[in-house]
Amino acid sequence: MVSAAAAQVWLQMHVVPHLRAGARITCITVGNEVFKGNDTVLQASLLPAMRSVHQALGALGLQGRVNVTTAHSLDILGVSYPPSAGAFHPAAVPHVQPFLSFLSATRAPFLINCYPYFAYKDDPARVPLEYVLFQPNAGVTDPHTRLTYDNMLYAQVDAVYAAIQALGHTDIDVKISETGWPSRGDPDEAGATPENAGTYIGNLLRRIEMKQGTPLRPQVPIDVYVFALFNENLKPGPASERNYGLFYPDGTPVYNVGLRGYLPPMASHARARQVIHLYALIAIASVAFALS
Repeated sequence: MVSAAAAQVWLQMHVVPHLRAGARITCITVGNEVFKGNDTVLQASLLPAMRSVHQALGALGLQGRVNVTTAHSLDILGVSYPPSAGAFHPAAVPHVQPFLSFLSATRAPFLINCYPYFAYKDDPARVPLEYVLFQPNAGVTDPHTRLTYDNMLYAQVDAVYAAIQALGHTDIDVKISETGWPSRGDPDEAGATPENAGTYIGNLLRRIEMKQGTPLRPQVPIDVYVFALFNENLKPGPASERNYGLFYPDGTPVYNVGLRGYLPPMASHARARQVIHLYALIAIASVAFALS
């Protein structure tokens, strides 16, 4: 994708036909959590690839209609607590500074993958379950801003806003490109249950429906992509990695989160399977693009 010609060919094959058919494509992510690994060649290629895709969008008359960005792991932060002290990891700053300038110039969002579940799993004795599940709790007050947070997800997002502001930008929106909760895990993965997963996703959907903002940006409704649509039975790693889905591969729900209020009703399990397969193809296309 560093090649503008290759980027244009990809857009003509995978984006333009869907836009012509009436799809609403708002954003293209070039790669996922690139700075989390140790591939310095890939990291150095990220911004040039994003610029090429942006340039190709302009050549196709799509600039301003489709944004170009990438998704980051929360690990890109060196400091995340309290939220007002949020700062990028020193090793990431040389990459992040020009990246933020690109986002600012193109009015594209900063995407972050946030999982409060990881914080709870790592220290269930000290992290209140209610705080990470959006349930009633005493909350946590930032000692510098005096803003009170009643859930960890909003605190994580505001830490990202603080890190971006520390590098001189106040005009970039933060969007959550991934968040979720596993319905099953290994014995040492505390809290990975269908009940907790349903509570987390259900409460999150209610917050989204309320168009709620974070304490630092109360007027900016959070924009969230839930991970994931279906369980991935072939994914490596701990059991939780295979159990983030809202649905099983056959289209039946893993737990009842009331999604009928948010998605078109499915006439049958056959229809459900068609929808699942469609999302699977989209996921495969996204991975293929990330690896291009």
